[in-house]
Amino acid sequence: MNDLETIRRISGVNPRRCMKCGKCTASCPAYDQMEYHPHQFVDMVETGHIDELLHSKGIYTCLSCFACVERCPRSVEPAKLIEAVRVVFLRRVGEEHLHPEAVAALADPEIPQQAVTSAFRKYRK
Repeated sequence: MNDLETIRRISGVNPRRCMKCGKCTASCPAYDQMEYHPHQFVDMVETGHIDELLHSKGIYTCLSCFACVERCPRSVEPAKLIEAVRVVFLRRVGEEHLHPEAVAALADPEIPQQAVTSAFRKYRK
């Protein structure tokens, strides 16, 4: 599964519903600090510019206040797309830094097994 499919699956959002009216961007309190504004973010997901989004500081500039979700007349939910891109980014970082074979040597014996299993479920999907 590629990143675009993963983002759509995680978010449950259909970016094609966006009519690019800009109401989401107009309601965004972090608008001035974002590299890509909410409506641009949705368009970039729709057009498959995922790598640019994964390297954008905007995925962490978003306050997750969901003002964009409330204002969208088409229920596109840009904040959910941003959250999904964050998850894809974190999973990529996890793939680069933690491998199952290395866990035994790195694990603290006090860490519950459930915590290790949970981390792998979150970052290895």
